[in-house]
Amino acid sequence: MADSGGLGAWAGPGAALGALRAPLALLALGLGAYCLCSLPGRCPPVARFPTPASAPAQPPGAHRLTLASGPGRRRFPQALIVGVKKGGTRALLEFLRLHPDVRALGSEPHFFDRCYERGLAWYRSLMPRTLDGQITMEKTPSYFVTQEAPHRIHSMSPDTKLIVVVRNPVTRAISDYAQTLSKTPGLPSFRALAFRHGLGPVDTAWSAVRIGLYAQHLDNWLHYFPLSHFLFVSGERLVSDPAGEVGRVQDFLGLKRVVTDKHFYFNATKGFPCLKKAQGSSRPHCLGKSKGRPHPRVPQAVVQRLQDFYRPFNRKFYQMTGQDFGWD
Repeated sequence: MADSGGLGAWAGPGAALGALRAPLALLALGLGAYCLCSLPGRCPPVARFPTPASAPAQPPGAHRLTLASGPGRRRFPQALIVGVKKGGTRALLEFLRLHPDVRALGSEPHFFDRCYERGLAWYRSLMPRTLDGQITMEKTPSYFVTQEAPHRIHSMSPDTKLIVVVRNPVTRAISDYAQTLSKTPGLPSFRALAFRHGLGPVDTAWSAVRIGLYAQHLDNWLHYFPLSHFLFVSGERLVSDPAGEVGRVQDFLGLKRVVTDKHFYFNATKGFPCLKKAQGSSRPHCLGKSKGRPHPRVPQAVVQRLQDFYRPFNRKFYQMTGQDFGWD
């Protein structure tokens, strides 16, 4: 997205003030909307089955737990997709749900970042029922950048397996911005948000930039979990070789490789792999229209500055994980 601006011809102080008011008002409106979009959200509502008429009445203020009948029982997740936003977490979850031994919550519960005060019993009540031998999963990509999440997850179970889908932090930031721009058309340019004072220092206070500091976030997690509890999935390879990356995840989870290349086809229009048959359906399925949306044009000088900025953080991340993701 190219930067634009400039005032009209000088016509005295009154005209200058008048000319300034409109763009400043638009800038303030855009920044305000962006800040609202970037603030930590409230605990999201979770759809529940209605309580049967024959069920006993609950006391006022009690949580209404799901009372759907069926085999199995609700368990805490044995595996979590904890990050990162705009990395490919939704695609990975949809791919994994093809496996008969994976049961996953469809929505993001945000328990370990927004809803922790509701308690572990409430969290477990959200989970799908599983049989012995099946794995319960959920994904909330904001966990990876939440300071308190590692300790909270470790308190639930120190044996939890953690999956992190990562992507080139520059393209991830642009994708993050594109998502917000689609909801807030008056947003300032990518460059105006990514840098202070034009092309001054990179603004790490902006969440789209800060999320990409993977090494810093991982360092927080390693205070609670050993590296062996993590699997780092390449968001780029999830697009170019979905069967290969999903195969690595199945191995990590101790599952038989059921989801293979026969389940995927590449959709040239979206530029993403799609499923030949979705879970519970005989029809092909691609992710929603918000996935694969076009990115705004960002000047090459801006992209290069960010690549230079992230390079030492990327290399530290490669060293920490033992994987070279090829972003440099």
